[in-house]
Amino acid sequence: MLERLTHKSQHARVGLFSIGHPHYWNQFEGLHNRLVGYGHFIERRAGAWGEVHNFGMVDSPEKGRAASEFFNSRNVDIILCHAATYAMSAFVLPVFQQCKAPAVVLNLQPAERMNYEKTTTGEWLAHCCACCVPEIANALARSGISFHVVNGLLGLEETPAISVANEVTCDRPEARNAWREVEEWVRAAGVTRALRNGRMGFLGHTYPGMLDMYSDFTMIQAQTGMHVEIVEMCDLARLVASVTEDEKRAKLREVEAFFVISEDSPADPLAKKPTPEQLDWSCTIAAAQEKLVREFNLDALTYYYRGAPGNEYERLQEAFILGHSLLTARGVPCSGEGDMKTAVAMKISDLLGVGGSYSELVATDFVDGTILMGHDGPFHIAIADSKPILRGMGLYHGKWGSGVSVEAKVKRGPVTTLGITQTHNGKLKMIVNQGVATDGEILRIGNTMTPVRFEVGPVALMDAWFPMGPTHHFAMSVGHNASQFKKVASLLDWPLETACL
Repeated sequence: MLERLTHKSQHARVGLFSIGHPHYWNQFEGLHNRLVGYGHFIERRAGAWGEVHNFGMVDSPEKGRAASEFFNSRNVDIILCHAATYAMSAFVLPVFQQCKAPAVVLNLQPAERMNYEKTTTGEWLAHCCACCVPEIANALARSGISFHVVNGLLGLEETPAISVANEVTCDRPEARNAWREVEEWVRAAGVTRALRNGRMGFLGHTYPGMLDMYSDFTMIQAQTGMHVEIVEMCDLARLVASVTEDEKRAKLREVEAFFVISEDSPADPLAKKPTPEQLDWSCTIAAAQEKLVREFNLDALTYYYRGAPGNEYERLQEAFILGHSLLTARGVPCSGEGDMKTAVAMKISDLLGVGGSYSELVATDFVDGTILMGHDGPFHIAIADSKPILRGMGLYHGKWGSGVSVEAKVKRGPVTTLGITQTHNGKLKMIVNQGVATDGEILRIGNTMTPVRFEVGPVALMDAWFPMGPTHHFAMSVGHNASQFKKVASLLDWPLETACL
């Protein structure tokens, strides 16, 4: 695996507090400490995915206000409200009125069932988590505060000594599903934090005439938090001149480790074995591209350049694909044709560890019932089905110049496409479709390409998909990630549509 270039924190700052009724503490010995212990268990579990700041027990409106100040001082990205037992909604509302981090209420019962013969009132109160959740939901809804609820079992691995019920529920589906939900919420909050702290480079311009690609830099920053840094071709040219022979050789070793150097394509006369000159130039540009990312501290990059035939910058862009594929695999996703929205989709996928390869619709195989998806642009090496192939291209289709291109397909198995488009009122919107990458054939023309089968046929998929107003590019990720993407969209306050789950 290639070393990641971006080392900014991808972990969310997670606020956590438990709730209870202060009248219970003197009435039922050990109950307070028992519930606080459940909170520490949640803190440890959630700590696998984020940096947890546990306020402890909130059992009064004053404690609620203190908790909100605690969370604000720690700049948390999301708050988990642990409904440990019955508590008044008046304790909870001040937390979310004064701290604007998204709210997730955890209704996680410790035992799969109570011990009916031995359960006392105090024992019952340790299991009546759900009792106050409708009350909290009502208060938040009437206050115009959005919230989410995770219902299920706590998932302990051993029963506390104080309990008379079986609280070992870690293997129950209600616990596994609940913790998958919690993990997805925490990871989604990590995505929004990374985007807010991120920097996207914009090199060159958008491909002329692709109206779906055009984006407003201010809109991108307003709706994602990412700063857009405009970088110039002359910045890259300056760095190309600084590349040493040692740096070029190091990049060639990297290329030889992660790619198969092709022979001539058996089908396409434009796709040839890369010449030594093409490889040398592509490695030179790749080394300069890495320097560009480091110099401008970029977390993503979108690019395209079309100039007068035969000029210096045209020769630079001929070698873009190899270096941008390497950058994509190292945590700096690169989208071609000046497509900022797809760069964001690729970044979200990469932050979640599911890839995010630059793709569009290639063609439909009506015999296999699949749609070929890919591009002649950057590929996410980390999700390749096998070693990607480097081909020399005599001519790029629809573009100027020639150079080295990447031919690859995404791993077989579940995949999810994530497209980000823009509505008529300027709102960013996710479009998500789940399918399965098959072992079907692909073309040998130097493009990335993956055959994907969806639960509905190609025509039915396109009938549902295209009226949603998608862009013609999207990010392809491995796994079925719709549930995770929905949570990211929710935290970003974006709508999400799907044609196939």
